[in-house]
Amino acid sequence: MLNLFSNLPPSMLQWFAIFLSIIIEALPFVLLGTILSGCIEVFVTPDIVQKYLPKSKFPRILFGTFIGFVFPSCECGIIPIINRFLQKKVPSYTAVPFLATAPIINPIVLFATYSAFGNSLRFLALRLLGAIIVAVALGIMLAFVVDDDILKGTENDIHIHNYRGEKWPRRIYLALVHAIDEFFDTGRYLVFGTLTASAMQIYVPTKILTSVGHNPLTAILVMMVLAFILSLCSEADAFIGASLLSTFGLAPVLAFLLIGPMVDIKNLMMMIKAFKGKFIVQFISVSVAVIALYCLLVGVIG
Repeated sequence: MLNLFSNLPPSMLQWFAIFLSIIIEALPFVLLGTILSGCIEVFVTPDIVQKYLPKSKFPRILFGTFIGFVFPSCECGIIPIINRFLQKKVPSYTAVPFLATAPIINPIVLFATYSAFGNSLRFLALRLLGAIIVAVALGIMLAFVVDDDILKGTENDIHIHNYRGEKWPRRIYLALVHAIDEFFDTGRYLVFGTLTASAMQIYVPTKILTSVGHNPLTAILVMMVLAFILSLCSEADAFIGASLLSTFGLAPVLAFLLIGPMVDIKNLMMMIKAFKGKFIVQFISVSVAVIALYCLLVGVIG
């Protein structure tokens, strides 16, 4: 076995090492996300959802935007949670803002951002505000502009079970069964996405990216592409972003920290499994456009 690995090219060994590091970092969050998804499936009914959601659309958008403060999730585990919420009749214009902000505004990521940039409240505030603006824009798009039915399959394909008659031990067991099924179903997309992301880190020369980032807009777009390729966990990306600050400047690094938790190779693969292609294009387009405009404005203001 050792001889087999010793005969592999160094670049391939690097590829496998990066793949394993991303998988080891991501799997705990995917596991947590699928456990939460299983609990939502068994313990949350559409009646409960309607009881606690605000009654009108815009407050529902804000509810989804800010609930990540108290219901945190990494981007690695957010898709199963969103998928289950949508099946429980949470409106897409509430669920998608949560998808955008939860990996950024949760307390762990905010503290990591604060620490990585030398205890900078300014950078923390800029990242927090940018995530909120993107989430609200996505919510408005789904509430008032485009079709808000974003799940793959029709209503007839989604069966909502009622577990109220089951005893608590049985319900806990069923929640764990759903979590295991979701974990292995989602895990294959995570593995494929991680293989792609780690390969791109090795085989896409970073000189290509750094050489084209001459003006503010291209620098911002380059850093978005870099965030997509690196597919870092949102708990760790601030430290990488801080190391790039002297090379790229404030606005491009801010774009790196905003787009990465929303769209990277790992969660894109999981989104393709759960959501309609049209929505994914809309989600990415709006996110990129709003982040680019926001970061350009931040760059101008300084």
